[in-house]
Amino acid sequence: MHRATSPASAHRDTFARDHLPPRAQWPEFCFDLPELQYPERMNCATVLLDDMVHAGHGERIAIHAPEGKYSYVQLLALANQIAHVLVSDMGLQAGNRVLLRGANNPMMAACWLAVFKAGGICVGSMPLLRAKELTEIINKAQITHALCDQRLAVELKLCLPNCPTLQTIRYWNDDSSESLDFLAQGKESQFKNVDTLAEDVALIAFTSGTTGKPKGTVHFHRDVIAMCDCFPRSCLKPTPDDIFIGTPPLAFTFGLGGLLCFPLRFGASSVLIEKLTPETLLAAIQKFQASILFTAPTMYRALAGLWQTDDLTSLKKCVSAGEALPDATRQLFKQASGIEIIDGIGATEMMHIFISHEPEHVKRGATGHAIPGYSAAVLDENGERCAPGQIGRLAVKGPTGCRYLADERQKDYVISEGKMRGWNVTGDAYVMDMDGYFIYQARTDDMIISSGYNIAGPEVEGALLGHPAVAECAVIGAPDAERGMIVKAMVVLRAGFEGNDALRKTMQEHVKSSIAPYKYPRDIEFVAALPRTETGKLQRFKLRRPS
Repeated sequence: MHRATSPASAHRDTFARDHLPPRAQWPEFCFDLPELQYPERMNCATVLLDDMVHAGHGERIAIHAPEGKYSYVQLLALANQIAHVLVSDMGLQAGNRVLLRGANNPMMAACWLAVFKAGGICVGSMPLLRAKELTEIINKAQITHALCDQRLAVELKLCLPNCPTLQTIRYWNDDSSESLDFLAQGKESQFKNVDTLAEDVALIAFTSGTTGKPKGTVHFHRDVIAMCDCFPRSCLKPTPDDIFIGTPPLAFTFGLGGLLCFPLRFGASSVLIEKLTPETLLAAIQKFQASILFTAPTMYRALAGLWQTDDLTSLKKCVSAGEALPDATRQLFKQASGIEIIDGIGATEMMHIFISHEPEHVKRGATGHAIPGYSAAVLDENGERCAPGQIGRLAVKGPTGCRYLADERQKDYVISEGKMRGWNVTGDAYVMDMDGYFIYQARTDDMIISSGYNIAGPEVEGALLGHPAVAECAVIGAPDAERGMIVKAMVVLRAGFEGNDALRKTMQEHVKSSIAPYKYPRDIEFVAALPRTETGKLQRFKLRRPS
């Protein structure tokens, strides 16, 4: 049985620590790189914000937004004032869980940092979540406090009768004398950050629901800094002059890293805009002269059709994650922009990206190598390493790893015995080639077995996306009496094309000419839209449900 809490922990409320998996089910953590040698005590907000001001970045811009700019000093002052509200007005004790509800804007960023400073545990929530989904998160994490944009208040208030632990809420964008805005204005701009352990819990990130059953993943203060010291340091190499921009919500670890923590760690700045379409994203890149973009494959495909290089010369690096990047989308975007997308696979359980590449080391069709700080392997059904070219389960370990909050599924994610004990198994099917590149096949539960053949849905999707009529598509396995399963495609058409039998036939022939003919979709259904999470991930489980 694991210890309930370390005597040196700053947390008075030990709920999160008490509901971690037993130590025997934790992954193995690796801190071999010099930059991953962290002290025993660490508050991630101190490292990301206070220390950067003390290092001379105070007058540099930290956040750009449509309503104005915040320097590092101004962001520090606002975060400190909110931390005072949390402690003085809301009675926050270190270790309490704080729900954060807001779009990507400076206030939301300051709230994240304020909770870290006050020793609370951040629980981000996607802005579009409804009361039922919020209730599950609040009760699972036993959330006690909430900071919420008044524009998102309706769904949160609907939760309250069924969420007895949530007693204290403050809203911003609110004119009342009890609002977060009003209370913060009257607070001092200095705050003594809680002296947390590096292994005190900093956040609980809930998975985005591609399976319909989100899980709470627990990350320490150390983990927040470790994600900054691996992927961006090795693959992006940002400088203080870089300006980050993107679409993922701060409630999603992809967005928390790429749009808040990474820029701050390197003394750079971030553009935070609440709602972005392909058109407004391109306009924002031009307006703010952004240099590093974080978004999902579907957005890159849309951007490619709108690109105007004369207006977008500031953009140098583009990062794709959240779901597999089809090679067809990568090539389409490169033809339009001249930029080679930096693909990456990460997981909420692992905090951020752990396999990727530098732009000059791209291999078509491959995600990349394990980035410095991480190790990766492809395992067969017996837990042994696969030979190059053999499909298996992706396993990874590094300075971050999976710890589910009170969830039996921990044993499914972390190997607890054998030679690979302590490795995280991500649920992705991969192949490693002779050069050590990892090549994505599918989610392990998305592999289609038809007449004895293993067929990866994303490979078929990539072939379909090469057809001029296809805007988006998703491929699943559909039950079939003769073959066990058949490949079925759901296709969203581009404007000007009509879904009919003739078009189905041409698409099928296109796939047959692009990849092995047995992989072609025997059934094609034309649909108006595909079900996606708020982070842009395709929800294949919804496509498999009987209509």
